Amino acid sequence: MITLGVILLVVGFLLSIPVLWTIGIILLVVGAILAILGGTGRKVGGRAHWF
Repeated sequence: MITLGVILLVVGFLLSIPVLWTIGIILLVVGAILAILGGTGRKVGGRAHWF
């Protein structure tokens, strides 16, 4: 999710498409939050692991 957010940020910036820029920021933030919660050992969405 973080990787997709970064890709959308770059593409949105290079092509000047604000919608991709916004979606990229949202995916980056949500991915970072989920990574932090998963790294601390907390269950995310009722699951201990995401495979």
